Amino acid sequence: MPGASDSLVRVAEIEIGRGKRGREAYSFDDVAIVPSRRTRDPEEVSTHWQIDAYRFETPIVAAPMDSVMSPATAIALGKAGGLGVLDLEGLWTRYEDPEPLLEEIAGLEEGKALNRLQEIYAAPVREELIAQRLGEIRAAGVTVAGSLSPPRVKRYYQAVVESGADIVVIRGTTVSAEHVSGRAEPLNLKQFIYELDVPVIVGGCATYQAALHLMRTGAAGVLVGFGGGSSHTTRSVLGVTVPMATAVADVAAARRDYLDESGGRYVHVIADGSIGRSGDIAKAIACGSDAVMVGSPLARAVEAPGRGWHWGSESHHAELPRGERMEVGTIASLAQIVDGPSFLPDGSMNLVGALRRAMATTGYTEVKEFQRVEVTLLR
Repeated sequence: MPGASDSLVRVAEIEIGRGKRGREAYSFDDVAIVPSRRTRDPEEVSTHWQIDAYRFETPIVAAPMDSVMSPATAIALGKAGGLGVLDLEGLWTRYEDPEPLLEEIAGLEEGKALNRLQEIYAAPVREELIAQRLGEIRAAGVTVAGSLSPPRVKRYYQAVVESGADIVVIRGTTVSAEHVSGRAEPLNLKQFIYELDVPVIVGGCATYQAALHLMRTGAAGVLVGFGGGSSHTTRSVLGVTVPMATAVADVAAARRDYLDESGGRYVHVIADGSIGRSGDIAKAIACGSDAVMVGSPLARAVEAPGRGWHWGSESHHAELPRGERMEVGTIASLAQIVDGPSFLPDGSMNLVGALRRAMATTGYTEVKEFQRVEVTLLR
């Protein structure tokens, strides 16, 4: 495999103890972007990206979380140049009118939130509601994307495709191309993607090898990370976490090597997790991602369904919850959070404007070019 051995050989391991060695890895907080000798006018910078036949003016993909995305906010983000992904196993496909439940979730007492979330999400997913919600988004004239978890893809994907989805997202805490199960026939990702007529984005993954396997299934994009960075508790529950700067850089290396291996097939890398501020978006792209999937920044929008609260699918798992409902507050409209103007100096607003300025400060005019920017370690 061209370049693969080189990518692995350069990785330094540190002795944790006599019987265990481990890699040193870095989060976005551990790296910084280095200015170059050339700068640009921010107005001359383009932040667009394209996956398959679908072009977006901003590299922002909304996380499929009920606190972030409704059909209305997916439409609004689409019109703002991004991609809204609706959770097709969330409240919008379980209930005719989820608004009263969203209002209730926002008002739950801290100690009672988990049990009530589990009760609310115990209602079955309804295929007719999948069609209805995706139809609402399609009628608005924006790109239609919906997300399913790996265990439910086989059951619902037909309804998703028949409803006119442009992009299908298969998103889980960890998704592999080789899931072994003695209880049920696992999803054959390669066969599934081959038979679909729409591009598929799949993940999360965190390593070079796992990403390479996912790319070989025919996926159009790969999610890096676990998502739900601010609301999940996977690190404390499972002991599993992803230092995102290293993970994105590793998966970007897999993309490069797969490009050679496949004779020119480019798979998009989408950072999914630990994207809390505009600076994280710039760092994710600097480390090699083509776009970012964000949750909490958009959950702060006035229009967000969570009403100032944020939670993911891990938070209401029936057997092993690995997330929590957290208060993020509301700060501005979705349009202001995405494209400004900002009245806060903390990177929570004008996400695209900040990315454009970071690119201009380092002399780059295209997202793909910005992937080559120099970065430095802060520790």
